Amino acid sequence: MVSRAYEAPVGDVEIKLAALWADLLNVEKVGRHDHFFELGGHSLLAVSLIERMRQADLEADVQVLFGHPTLIQVAASVGKVKRLEVPQTTIPTLNRKRRI
Repeated sequence: MVSRAYEAPVGDVEIKLAALWADLLNVEKVGRHDHFFELGGHSLLAVSLIERMRQADLEADVQVLFGHPTLIQVAASVGKVKRLEVPQTTIPTLNRKRRI
């Protein structure tokens, strides 16, 4: 684990993210320059984090977390994700006659 000087989160997004990280990673406090994976994060926790972020109205992509894993970097990406819109489709029901 790399040791960095602690710098408190700044702004609503960083503060919310820090709380999510602390809860998920079971650490006391998370600073702006803390690295998700150095704090004990891994791929399954990354997916869980992204889902918790969505529930907190903080849209981000899991790829951002892997490419830019510090709190400040993830916070900067919030809201810049293009949401994939999947059109709703209707699947026709088959009318099959039962054969005996």
